[in-house]
Amino acid sequence: MTPSSLKLSVLLASLPLALVASGAPDSAAPAFPVTVRVDASRTLGEMKPIWRFFGADEPNYATMKDGRRLLGELGEIRPGSVYFRSHNLLCTGDGTPALKWGSTNAYTEDPQGRPVYDWTIMDRIFDTYHERGVRPYAQIGFMPEALSTHPEPYQHEWRPGLKYDAIGTGWSYPPRDYGKWAELVYQWVRHCVGRYGSAEVEHWFWEVWNEPNLAPYWHGTAEDFYKLHDFAVDAVRRALPTARVGGADVAGGGGKFMEDFLAHCARGRNYATGAKGTPTDFLSFHAKGRPSFVDGHVRLGISAQLAEIGRGFEMVSRVPELRDRPIVIGESDPDGCAACVGPQLGYRTGTMYSSYTAASLAREYALADKYGVNLEGALTWAFEFEDQPYFAGQRVLATNGIDLPVLNVFRMLGRMGGRRVGVSSTGEADLDSIVRDGVPGAPDVGALASVEGKRVCVLVWHYHDDDLDGPDARVSLEFSHLSPESGGARLIHYRIDETHSNAFTVWKLMGRPAAPDDAQYARMRSAGGLTALADSPARVAVGKGGASVSFMLPRRAVSLLVLELE
Repeated sequence: MTPSSLKLSVLLASLPLALVASGAPDSAAPAFPVTVRVDASRTLGEMKPIWRFFGADEPNYATMKDGRRLLGELGEIRPGSVYFRSHNLLCTGDGTPALKWGSTNAYTEDPQGRPVYDWTIMDRIFDTYHERGVRPYAQIGFMPEALSTHPEPYQHEWRPGLKYDAIGTGWSYPPRDYGKWAELVYQWVRHCVGRYGSAEVEHWFWEVWNEPNLAPYWHGTAEDFYKLHDFAVDAVRRALPTARVGGADVAGGGGKFMEDFLAHCARGRNYATGAKGTPTDFLSFHAKGRPSFVDGHVRLGISAQLAEIGRGFEMVSRVPELRDRPIVIGESDPDGCAACVGPQLGYRTGTMYSSYTAASLAREYALADKYGVNLEGALTWAFEFEDQPYFAGQRVLATNGIDLPVLNVFRMLGRMGGRRVGVSSTGEADLDSIVRDGVPGAPDVGALASVEGKRVCVLVWHYHDDDLDGPDARVSLEFSHLSPESGGARLIHYRIDETHSNAFTVWKLMGRPAAPDDAQYARMRSAGGLTALADSPARVAVGKGGASVSFMLPRRAVSLLVLELE
């Protein structure tokens, strides 16, 4: 047992039995059998860490106490390979964050209209990433006040419950001078190269704007955006010819807007250079689920997210000049607004969010295989909101420095590497049905497997669209074609469920304190980490290249089984 799981077990043991039982799934119904088979010899492709991208509307939270802590935890999962995307990096302001807002004051003009560049706040943000092993997925936007064609009003005053379109103020308009816009981007990239070195900045992603096919984020025409994009990309490449550039991070698959954008990048006349096409190193679009509140409970809409991903992949696959480009799903989430709250969003604090994330990420690999595209990443648009109430219901990875269960899915995935291998489950929803219908009937008990050297990892989840209790799955996990000379293995079984890797349960059992004391806070911090089951590690016999393991998997739970062969 790990130290953190021991602490959690002690805490749970000290609480009344009735309270512990109240957080457990309904065990009245008998468990149902599921067989998961892993063929370690059947390679499907690289176990690419597509999960390693994160982001948020608010750039300035990254430099605050809990933002710094969370960035450090993300960077620790895979140092140097984790990326962070943020809106508002070029917005005018003093750097004070607000919901769906941020600023760096990077560009202003003197009384004579001459540019004034100030990288102080930007450096603070990117330095914070760099110091914690995180790299920028640098979004070039939004429009500084001095360059906006409609600068007033400039900063919005949105808060949950207000009309969403109200955020589209002066920052969302085209520039009044494309030459000044390009020079701003050039100076920004040139400054980054001088500060971090070209060898580092070459690893970053540079993309222009956010969801230009959707108000309130863009108040211009499609042609206006192509021009904005071309001038920015040319400026990036002038500052660093080896920089990685792409886009367009459209809302959804992008429909006709994305089709026309792809055609412009492949064959259109470049607004900045007059040449044919626009340099494109990666392509990006967004995909969101569609949750609802039905009969007193949350019903998630995984099919909406996966279907959008399929449409985006299919669109890229039809453009010969671009079909081999890496794709980043630049926002990939169960719903569309991290800062919003509401009954249909009540899945976020517990294990419903973590089981959905495991089930959806696995299908993203499968969809990329189906369409023959090069999936580089799926970016989780969730971070943290500083000094909000504990477990406030926003879509975050941590609350007041306390990790939510969903963060542990990424810790699990971070332990997987090497090559993806064949895995099947008698309890999984097949790809076509989950894309078409979601998981409305029988639950989805599926798996994702990888092999790296003598290490075999299997991620197993128990998901259903409806946030309701249900019977456990009795899982028989069978391995084949393991190293034939191995006589045994060490098994570590990590778990996310009501009583493992779950600070939310501990907070509820404490009586939902609004201001936890030092001891309570420490207990939640410990409970929020990834923990193993009490009988881990264990010995597993391996004979003739095969092995088997059995375990119970509750509804909404996620397991990672790591088999280390001798």
